[in-house]
Amino acid sequence: MKIFTAYPALHPLASALIGAGLLSTPLIYTQAFAADSADEEAIERITVVGDFRAQGLEDVPASVSVLSHQDLRQRQAEHLEDALSMAPNVNLAAGGSRANFFQIRGIGERSQFVDPINPSVGLVVDGINYSGLGHAGVLFDIGQVEVFRGPQSTRFGADAMAGMIYLSSTELSEDANGRAELSVANYNSYGAGVAFGTALSDNFVARGSLYRYESDGFIDNTFLGRSDTNGQDEISLRLNGLWTLNPDLDVALTYHRFDIDNGYDTWSLDLDRTTLSDTPGRDTLDSHAFRSQVNYRALDGADIEFALSYLTAEQEYSFDEDWAFEGIRPGWEYNSFDAYYRDRDDVTAELRALSQDPVMLGQIPTEWVAGVYLRQSDMQLTRDYTYLAAPFSSDYDTQSWAVYGEFMQQWTPQLRATYGLRVQGYDNDYLDSRGIIANPSDTAWGGRASLQYQVNQNEQFYASLSRGFKQGGVNGEALGRAGDRGLEEAVEFLESVATFAPETLINSELGYRLYLPQHSLGANFTVFHSWREDMQVNAYVLRDQQFVTYLDNASSGRNYGVEAEVNYVPRNDLRLFASVGLMQTELRDFELEGGESISGREQAHAPNYQVHTGAEWQLTQQLELRVELDARDSFYFSNTHDERSSSYQLIHARLNYQLGDWVLSLWARNITDQDYATRGFYFGNDPRDEYTAKNYVQYGEPQRFGLTARYSF
Repeated sequence: MKIFTAYPALHPLASALIGAGLLSTPLIYTQAFAADSADEEAIERITVVGDFRAQGLEDVPASVSVLSHQDLRQRQAEHLEDALSMAPNVNLAAGGSRANFFQIRGIGERSQFVDPINPSVGLVVDGINYSGLGHAGVLFDIGQVEVFRGPQSTRFGADAMAGMIYLSSTELSEDANGRAELSVANYNSYGAGVAFGTALSDNFVARGSLYRYESDGFIDNTFLGRSDTNGQDEISLRLNGLWTLNPDLDVALTYHRFDIDNGYDTWSLDLDRTTLSDTPGRDTLDSHAFRSQVNYRALDGADIEFALSYLTAEQEYSFDEDWAFEGIRPGWEYNSFDAYYRDRDDVTAELRALSQDPVMLGQIPTEWVAGVYLRQSDMQLTRDYTYLAAPFSSDYDTQSWAVYGEFMQQWTPQLRATYGLRVQGYDNDYLDSRGIIANPSDTAWGGRASLQYQVNQNEQFYASLSRGFKQGGVNGEALGRAGDRGLEEAVEFLESVATFAPETLINSELGYRLYLPQHSLGANFTVFHSWREDMQVNAYVLRDQQFVTYLDNASSGRNYGVEAEVNYVPRNDLRLFASVGLMQTELRDFELEGGESISGREQAHAPNYQVHTGAEWQLTQQLELRVELDARDSFYFSNTHDERSSSYQLIHARLNYQLGDWVLSLWARNITDQDYATRGFYFGNDPRDEYTAKNYVQYGEPQRFGLTARYSF
């Protein structure tokens, strides 16, 4: 059966790997078919590695969900979009071949077209910042996914105003180990991957993984007679290593390669999973990333960490704008193709000092962290659009710096306080082919203060107050397209939204954590309230079939709710788990183009409830069954119209058969084949009904089923 077991005291190498951010958790699930020892704990104790220090989940004064590699595999999650519904109050937005945009507690972007975006929810993989590049959320050989809810500005800055999603690869090990996996599924899908790690010498440990996934996708293009125009073709390569030069000095090395070559042909004039496009688009990512981190421990009183990373990425996001073919209705139709080509280069450097042992400030034991951060980012865009006289181009250079510090003080044996501050500045240069020049720059600050009260060894309360921030900017698309043919009457309005102000978010939380090993029970509960000042709101101007997107500020917004997670093992062959997110949101005083004021309405992509629950049964020594349920409330698609998604419930199951080092799995997701929407627009785009406005949606994954064989060694 499956039980929870605890590792013994950590090997010195394991401690070094945690310090380097390359060890995901020292406490993991293991497979066994009998309880070997009465001393083994029947409850998982998890290490979080995405904060300044690797620490137990029970020591993090924030709402954090940790999705283990076992949960990811049991769900057959290829990508983050397949897994994030396991975390409460987390939503997704598609509008591409994958759901690449994330919302935490109702806050987060839903799309990107011409203008650069500053993500509200960041994405970090093995310490490399992929914020805004959701395609990089491939999950093969990922050790765990950590979802930090609420502002994480002290640690991550502006990219984490609403939260952070942190992925860490499978832990490094001196012992040779790995796995090979092959999956086949409906929609002509298959995945194949291999991962292997070992000590290459007395002082160098490494691990690598390579994975390939292909699928025809879930759309039939009836005009072209093809079923693969929205297909997926994805390759990911990850290499991690730790080079120990001496007991006080080591270097962690990381290399990533993502080659995502997906089709994009999703939107249907017939409101189903069939399209009529004559020129389907693409949704791609071609990236390389390198990172090195030097860890130096020979100083008296402080460890030094210096990390340097480089990311280069090329993207194509293109689509058939009319969703149809020439001749669908002569005299009414239009025919256009829109393509966005982005090149991004990021260089990031960070120097950090961390106290080795608590120091005494007055009579209070204190641990501390202090650091500086520099980032240079260059984003170049070329837009090739049918109705442009020449391609549009822009260049957006960003220079960011930050200084930060955090203290953790043990006031009493039961009471601990943490407080940190980050000051971040940015200086941006924007230039485009229409002559728009802008130089938004500012300095902002964020941070957190928290109290943790340890009731006993297994119970803890915490309260925290945090501040997050996002930079302001320029609506280059609105300025550049003011006066375009068909948009003449919107010139004055588009010029009035030339810029948007920074946003700040004040978040308060009260949390309770319970770990009862003797009862095989773990639970986390959080109540939160977030106040958004100068809330940035995405909107658009629509004239006939022409969209112009822009960002503007509402006076404020409010988001509050509850999050709960429970993990319970009532007997040796059964595990029960559940997570629930309840939330209310409000948008205040936002004015649309026509002068209409929106106030008091729920924010977009912010469902009132989300539920994930399930069970694992060890039916025999070799046979295991897992059943899951995802449920989600309806939500507004946009802040500029009143169309909503439908609420839905999805059922998933997996049957595992273990034979020695092999595991054969029969799995299914969305067993009842329910249609549910991941993105929606309201406008007219069908010449057959003279462009009558209606709600067009992109559907999520339909019924999936497949077979996976995994060999571990």
